[in-house]
Amino acid sequence: MVGPLDEYPIHQVPLPVAWAGSSDRNFYDRCYLNAHDRTGEIFVITGLGYYPNLGTKDAFVLVRRGGVQTAVHLSDAIDDDRLNQHVNGYRLEVIEPLKKLRVVLEETEGIAMDLTWEGSFDVLQEQPHVMRAGSRVTLDAQRFAQVGTWSGSIAIDGEEIAVSPDRWVGTRDRSWGIRPVGEAEPAGKPADPPFEGMWWLYVPMRFEDYAVILIMQENPDGYRVLNDCTRVWRDGRVEQLGWPRADIRYGSGTRIPTGASITCTTPDGKPVQLEVESLLPVPIHVGGGYGGDSDWTHGMWKGAGFTERVTYDMTSPEVDGRAMFGVIDHVGRATCDGAEGWGLFEHGALGRHDPSGFADWFTLAP
Repeated sequence: MVGPLDEYPIHQVPLPVAWAGSSDRNFYDRCYLNAHDRTGEIFVITGLGYYPNLGTKDAFVLVRRGGVQTAVHLSDAIDDDRLNQHVNGYRLEVIEPLKKLRVVLEETEGIAMDLTWEGSFDVLQEQPHVMRAGSRVTLDAQRFAQVGTWSGSIAIDGEEIAVSPDRWVGTRDRSWGIRPVGEAEPAGKPADPPFEGMWWLYVPMRFEDYAVILIMQENPDGYRVLNDCTRVWRDGRVEQLGWPRADIRYGSGTRIPTGASITCTTPDGKPVQLEVESLLPVPIHVGGGYGGDSDWTHGMWKGAGFTERVTYDMTSPEVDGRAMFGVIDHVGRATCDGAEGWGLFEHGALGRHDPSGFADWFTLAP
């Protein structure tokens, strides 16, 4: 199991790098990236993950245009060469670590792309993220995030879309640790108290002179269990922006947000006001493999060389009804003290959340 990475002095435990330091079946190492052209007409979301204790690796591509969301899924047995990240016809090349990447999908089920990412600012190491169900750890992850631009091309059923860095922007993160992946485990004793839901807000935005990366997670009663809001300046300065307050605006009769007003605070007490709007929503639990997706689960063994394409009519009641039971990624436009920014507006209000007026899993905005 010794591989190329073992030539480097990077070991943290007395094991080959290809072996996870934890025996937990849910150990994972994954990247997530998104791209859009600031119009709200198209949103591309993609990612690749390794699951060493499940013996699998996989990748996905989501494309939302208008009322149609298309997913391409790829899965295969894991390999030991982590310097060559690939799943079938999908590969991720690290051109310059923490700065420049290339993502390639060779034509698969009518979809292809060749995109180069360039970070606009330094990556930000986020706070550790830990969740428990009773005494059991269900999530224990480390992540770094970055905003940037894209160049290259995307092909969809013979239509080629040029991608240029003057228009195409996005965000990315890499995370690793423990989170639920693969086939469902035996439940054991139900958690006490039962899971009533969670409220999540993630807003990485790229402005001309700085990036703002905000993460908030709250329990059903509004108690905040994760708070991380940071501004990264072009010269490398990192500025904490305190304890943000967020007012989410939902479409009437839904839990799909249309925007948010977020108030942050600089270390010297100056308020920083973010106004965020959604231009296009993409439920990442509809073909993306994230929590609650009935069609695709990260880390599940699908057989060697597996690929498939799934297309969703987002206007159909069957698909639309799934939206409020997972996290939704939006093409996001923001203003901050007069400056315009673009990036990701990710939000999920799952189940009960007292501050939002959601009494249970089925309450909708008035």
